[in-house]
Amino acid sequence: MSPTSTFSFSLASLRAIFDRWKHLLGLAAGLALVVSTIVVLRMPNIYSSVAVFLPTSPQSADPDRLVEGSKLELGTRSEDLDRVISIGESLPVAELMVRRFNLYQHYKQGVPGTDLVENRTLQEFSSNLSIVHNERDAIELTFQDRDKQLAARVANAVVAAIDSINQQLTLENRRNVLELYRQRSASLGRHYEQTRQALIKARRRYGVFGLEQQGRYLAKTVIETEKELRVAEGGGPGNAAGLRRALRGLTSAEGGNLINLENWTKGADSVNLASTRLADLQGRFIAARATYEQAETSLSSRVSSLYLLQKAQPATRKSKPFRSAIVLSSVVLTLALSILVILLLELWRRRPALG
Repeated sequence: MSPTSTFSFSLASLRAIFDRWKHLLGLAAGLALVVSTIVVLRMPNIYSSVAVFLPTSPQSADPDRLVEGSKLELGTRSEDLDRVISIGESLPVAELMVRRFNLYQHYKQGVPGTDLVENRTLQEFSSNLSIVHNERDAIELTFQDRDKQLAARVANAVVAAIDSINQQLTLENRRNVLELYRQRSASLGRHYEQTRQALIKARRRYGVFGLEQQGRYLAKTVIETEKELRVAEGGGPGNAAGLRRALRGLTSAEGGNLINLENWTKGADSVNLASTRLADLQGRFIAARATYEQAETSLSSRVSSLYLLQKAQPATRKSKPFRSAIVLSSVVLTLALSILVILLLELWRRRPALG
């Protein structure tokens, strides 16, 4: 027999080997079955709660767009999705959830306050949290725990934390925009009041209270008075001296009349310009005030930055462990390792025959 042939196993020799070791193989498989069964029965059921949502564009929640009638835009851009996922997987969110739900005690990591306990708790929390971008451009947030109610509460709390932090990204800008609206409204209000006071003074100074009506009245009165004066001066009825004083009062500012042609001529342009300016400022002030009030309402209402498609609910069945698969794989792996060890032993036993 050649040296190489001593290492080859025929079907008959393999059968003989397995017949010789079959009791031990059966024992190994039986032990693997019993041990794996005991282990999987002691493993707690793990439940998964899933929340599905879409991010909105943070710019679409700004007051300067909301007051113009813009609608919330669903953010399917990669940067919006990456931003929301990064927020959900960030350390501040994890620390917030750990403290809010007292996961130190829930995970049985010990009393909080040491780096070891903190790191272990955060690591276990992160391993139970999954945030992925699915094929429909939505974000699926999954949290696993042996307590199905806690898993749902944590998942919904993480979504709320993402929404809050995502809003903070534009909150300062929204406040700045709101302050600009307030300043603009206040400035227009001051200019409006100044112009109104200037118009009142101009009316009192020049005696111009109604441009169109007052102009017709003065023109008619001056014409009629002058006509009567001419008749009186020609020897007709009327007091020429009185009519002359009346005409002087209607035409000259020194005549004593509050409403006179000289003042009306001087003040018409000023009053007309001030009236036009006042009407323009009034319209702009009302619009600016309405814009500010709408922006203030939108900021105080805290428009959500997420569009929630599915709220996390307590699971109706466990997601893991797969006990039958674990037991079967344990038995198969034990048999495979046992066969390998047996073959190595048989080769080692035949090794002296090489000499």
